[in-house]
Amino acid sequence: MNRIALSWSGGKDSCMALHELTHKGSDVVCLVTTVPEETGKTFAHNEDMKKIEAQADSLRIPMEFIHCTYDTYTDDFLKELMRLKTKYKLDAIAFGDMYLDGHREWGQKLADAAKLEALYPLWAEQSQMTESLRKFIETGYKAEIIKVREDVLPASWVGRQLDESFLKDISKEDVCPMGESGEYHTFVYDGPLFKKEVNI
Repeated sequence: MNRIALSWSGGKDSCMALHELTHKGSDVVCLVTTVPEETGKTFAHNEDMKKIEAQADSLRIPMEFIHCTYDTYTDDFLKELMRLKTKYKLDAIAFGDMYLDGHREWGQKLADAAKLEALYPLWAEQSQMTESLRKFIETGYKAEIIKVREDVLPASWVGRQLDESFLKDISKEDVCPMGESGEYHTFVYDGPLFKKEVNI
C-alpha cells in the first residue's frame, strides 16, 4: 500500500481528496500545510494554524507544517518534503487540484524532484465542477466559506455554509462552482472522516 502525504489547506478540495484516497484504500500518513513566514498563517486560505491542527486531530492524521517564504516557497516545500519522505517512508504526495494544468505541472515537478509519485484523485473536466460540489455536499461534509474574492463574489458570502442553497446560488455566478481559481475558500469542520466536529 502506498504511503501518501496529502497537501492540506483545510478546505473542501483537500478534504475530498482525502475522502477519495481513503475510500480507495490508500494510506494517508500525514497532512502537509504550508505557512509563509510573511503571514504566520496558512498559504492562500490565511487560516490559523491551531484550527488546522484541530482538523488533523479530529481526522487522526499527523499534521506537518512547512514554514516557508513567498520567494522561496518551492525550495522550502521540497526541502521539507524530502525530510518527510524519510520520516514517513513516503511513496507519493497527493494534491486536491481539479483541472488547472499549471497547478498540476507544479506539483508534478515537486514530486519528481523528491522522487515521489504525484497523485491527483479529484482530477476532472472543468465542466464537471458543479457535480463535484454536489458530491462534496451529498457526501456529508460540513464547510464554511472563510474568504472570497470580492471582485467576483459578494463579501456577504463569508460565513455561508456549503449546502444546497449555496450550490444553487454559486451556479448562477460566472465563476467556477468549486472556486478553483480562488474565487472562494472554505474550512471543513465535520463529516464522515472526522471523529468530532471542529470548532469554527
